[in-house]
Amino acid sequence: MKLLRAADRVAVPWKNGGGITREIAARPQEATGEGFGWRVSLAEVAADGPFSAFPGVDRVLTMVEGDGMDLALEGIGPRRVDTRFVPQHFPGDVPTGCRLLGGSVVNLNVMHRRGSSYGAEVEVVTGDVVIGAPQDGGTRLALPLDPGADFLRQAATPLERYDALAFTGTDPGGLLRTTGRTAVITLRHP
Repeated sequence: MKLLRAADRVAVPWKNGGGITREIAARPQEATGEGFGWRVSLAEVAADGPFSAFPGVDRVLTMVEGDGMDLALEGIGPRRVDTRFVPQHFPGDVPTGCRLLGGSVVNLNVMHRRGSSYGAEVEVVTGDVVIGAPQDGGTRLALPLDPGADFLRQAATPLERYDALAFTGTDPGGLLRTTGRTAVITLRHP
């Protein structure tokens, strides 16, 4: 298990300069720019405008703060994202415009290479959750979306909002104790 503290993340501009993102984890770990197989980040959208395009990539976007946004997906149509904690799936290479509904939003953004051995599933759960490495390999991340969480194994580890726990290999994990919501992200990789 690896603890990835939110306070340690660096804000970087989007590829198109339209917002900022804070990377939580990526695979391969040495990947830079668009060389990832999968990538998990928190993205801040402060103004209307286009999303960055990522050829050959699928996205799972989950709004975690804000009033929402209207997305215009070229060739697919409009999509309203106005309910927090509901994962939204769409292609990352489709030109996507965004209009905010009432101020800035923060999105949990999970991207993975389409048609490869990389993949991702996102689930938002409420309350305590037993969390550990996936049995079929890969990585599992647990990301508290509300304040007030503790990870219990041999001792309690207090977690801040948006801290992440990463489980790989045969790590049996433990109990994430919270009364709030947690994003559970299961990531496949070679």
